[in-house]
Amino acid sequence: MSLYPMPQILEAEIWTRMPEEFRIKGTSPSWAAANKPGRQIDGFLEGPSFDTDGNLWVTDIPYGRVFRITPEGKWLLVTQYDGWPNGLKIHKDGSVWLADYRHGILQLDPSSGEIIPIITHRHSEHFRGCNDLVFDSHGVLYFTDQGQSGMHMPNGRVYRYDPVSERLDLLIDTGQSPNGLVLNASEDALYVAMTRGNSIWRLPLMADGSVSKVGVFLQLSGGLSGPDGMARDTMGGLWIAHAGNGCVWGFSHMGVPLYRITSSSGLTTTNVAFSPSQANAIYVTESDTGNILRAHLPVQGAAMFSHSQTPAVPI
Repeated sequence: MSLYPMPQILEAEIWTRMPEEFRIKGTSPSWAAANKPGRQIDGFLEGPSFDTDGNLWVTDIPYGRVFRITPEGKWLLVTQYDGWPNGLKIHKDGSVWLADYRHGILQLDPSSGEIIPIITHRHSEHFRGCNDLVFDSHGVLYFTDQGQSGMHMPNGRVYRYDPVSERLDLLIDTGQSPNGLVLNASEDALYVAMTRGNSIWRLPLMADGSVSKVGVFLQLSGGLSGPDGMARDTMGGLWIAHAGNGCVWGFSHMGVPLYRITSSSGLTTTNVAFSPSQANAIYVTESDTGNILRAHLPVQGAAMFSHSQTPAVPI
């Protein structure tokens, strides 16, 4: 017997796909050896995020590329560099921030394509492999350091970085592959997708800057992988891309499964972003095919830091 009613099924359509001119054929990049062994990869999309002009930015991890896609679906290569960019978020000042597996937290100048290192280590120790990032309403940054952690080696980390004081806090170092992350509406808790643990952890943020009583908010199941990128709606609900299961789950703020968005192409649904111009439209990177999917929802997405009205703390 089900504990909850069956979630409403929604189907995502293909909005756009990576053009053939950008697909790198006949190669097996070094990134693929650990993450997609034995496969030739012509690209692997991640990090969807909208700027204030309505352009969708995405990363291509194995080939170190960042693309900007216009509202009409035209692709532009902004930069290509010697890195593995994964998560991408846009600052209120228009700069683009990257969680790069090889180099840490980077900043991208959207006009010139210049890459600027921001956080490359902690206490002279390099990161294991940064994965995703999110700003709070004041511009404080949270990011995951996933590396190759998992159930066999639960040493993934979650950090907080204050750009004003340049203080870097280690929140946890026991993660089972920490991946996507999002804050709750009151910003007193951080949700983190633990891919290999197939779960979402809830990290209560204490007044002294620490975390306490970290617990499992959602336990998921199935798929060839686990939860990846996440977004929050205006009702406090979580939208979770389940990589390897070909879907995006929509949960209420209490963790009740309400919706399931199915992919119309491929199973590797890696990340999600709400459109600021069509607040009830969610966009999904499907990395097996290089497609960007879109679905229309009965709820609206919460504004990201880049689009919020809260004044930014100067950097």
